[in-house]
Amino acid sequence: MTNSDSLVPRTVVPAGIVDPRDSARAELKAALAAIEVKGNIPRRIEKASTRGIAKARVFADRNPIGAAAAVIGIAAAVGGLVWVIARAVSR
Repeated sequence: MTNSDSLVPRTVVPAGIVDPRDSARAELKAALAAIEVKGNIPRRIEKASTRGIAKARVFADRNPIGAAAAVIGIAAAVGGLVWVIARAVSR
């Protein structure tokens, strides 16, 4: 694998393939890679949570008071939701 191959995503069919058989193989390989990327839900959740954590850390570094307020607000919202559910179940 050369450096130029690593720049092209796995889900893209490389340009310049003349042979129809090689073209069909490349299209099938790209389609299967796209299905794998789209269907691998645990990996997508892991990547999204990693991005969210990184954004939260940057936000906390830039605005620590805002981050503390956000944590308090989220905790209050979750506590309120738990209280509403517990109250509804107890009736």
